[in-house]
Amino acid sequence: MSALPVSQSFDPQAPVFRAHEGGKLAVHATSPLAGADDLSLLYTPGVADVSRAIAHDPVLANHYTSRRNTIAVVSDGTAVLGLGDVGPLAAMPVMEGKAVLFKHFAGVDAVPVCMETGSVEEIVEAVARIAPTYGGINLEDISAPRCFEIEEQLKARLDIPVFHDDQHGTAIVALAALINAAHVVEKAIEDLIVVVSGAGAAGVAVARILLQAGVGDVVVVDSKGIIDDSRRDLAAHKRSLAQMTNRGHRTGTIGDALESADALVGVSGGTIAERDLMRMASRAIIFALANPDPEVHPSVAHRFAEVVATGRSDFPNQINNVLAFPGIFRGALDSGAKRITEEMKLAAAHAIAKLVPEPTADQVVPSVFDERVAPAVAAAVRRLAVP
Repeated sequence: MSALPVSQSFDPQAPVFRAHEGGKLAVHATSPLAGADDLSLLYTPGVADVSRAIAHDPVLANHYTSRRNTIAVVSDGTAVLGLGDVGPLAAMPVMEGKAVLFKHFAGVDAVPVCMETGSVEEIVEAVARIAPTYGGINLEDISAPRCFEIEEQLKARLDIPVFHDDQHGTAIVALAALINAAHVVEKAIEDLIVVVSGAGAAGVAVARILLQAGVGDVVVVDSKGIIDDSRRDLAAHKRSLAQMTNRGHRTGTIGDALESADALVGVSGGTIAERDLMRMASRAIIFALANPDPEVHPSVAHRFAEVVATGRSDFPNQINNVLAFPGIFRGALDSGAKRITEEMKLAAAHAIAKLVPEPTADQVVPSVFDERVAPAVAAAVRRLAVP
């Protein structure tokens, strides 16, 4: 586990620490306990009748327990926000925050489950063992490439929705923003050349959903340059990317990737040089999503692009996962869906995009506080759900 710099101060009187004091979650009962009659219904002896019914028909657990509206937010703390590998205890405040967002935006009860780092098989086994308590699993802040294997194995093993938000939440909102940004710059989605800077969890998912949405070509760049099938240093998930992206067979650096490119989606951190941005096509689009420091600062990006977005709330066009994940799980839980499919993700992106019927350079996605978002996404998911 990597440690934070010793220069970072701890001030228990600072507003941020006071806001987190005692944690951000608590348990409350949904039924009153006012006397012996209530006790006999909520616990023994009455509860035995409910347990017997569920033992006879396990489907009843979705109606007579909290499982129907509860998900686990699972993390091992190996890829937390902009902090990296800080471990499960330091991940807890982030997972609690995620749970607050689930409840506020979609009424979903979310429980942080932070576990010690282990092998892929150990984490899968641990999550599978606790899965009967929950109606869904939201994977969060787990390092790549382990996150891909963990998600795939859990999806194959469990009959409840499993969703890795770092991948798919980012991808869904990025696609929604790109749909509207393309409208602003008067370019067709199928004609776009999009460069994705970063081949981790978010980069892989963004590349895949853009291709599924019909984007003309996607070129993915990692720390060593353009991912193409001539490279012999690629991990399995990058080899898979090489087979489906870079139809123009570009090679070289990110500057070479950006030659005449219509859009850049940054999900890698670092800084992209201005000399590389100069090579983009006219009326370009730049989504610099690294937090807290975008790959291209908006003041620079606006010199090269007509539409600019970041992951930050202090600039226009915030590409924030909260536009996707609450509604995704709300729709999945309400419909009894056992899977969150690729079709659902595409439908969610289009639902988000449609909430901005007349997009402008300063608004290609709705506000995270737009109360229409979660219901619209949930409805899109429900329409495609297969219980």
